[in-house]
Amino acid sequence: MSGVHKYPTISFRISPRERDEIEAKITASGMQKKDYFIRSCIYNKVCVVGKKEVIYQLVEELQIMQGNITDVVSQFEQQEVTLSDEGLKQMRNDCLDMLKAILWLLDGAKYLWQETGA
Repeated sequence: MSGVHKYPTISFRISPRERDEIEAKITASGMQKKDYFIRSCIYNKVCVVGKKEVIYQLVEELQIMQGNITDVVSQFEQQEVTLSDEGLKQMRNDCLDMLKAILWLLDGAKYLWQETGA
């Protein structure tokens, strides 16, 4: 069926100069655009500029994760798991994705607490 896609699309606007630079990098990589964007988004380092709004969002996400994990642990202890296998898998993936994102963010921000070695 044409026009029906299995996965959602991500799009954003860029300047003509940014587009030229990205296109050059894609050409140099020898990859398809899709693969280049996926690998760039997942594996590249990002310089993090700390903002308390970002930290508050992370704390909120961690609190949600804590509540979800606490509920599942309680269910396991009582041997009354109400979460389906698919639900448990989805929760695992959500937690794993968020933890990876937090570790990535902290890796980008480590310059804030590491000594400069002067």
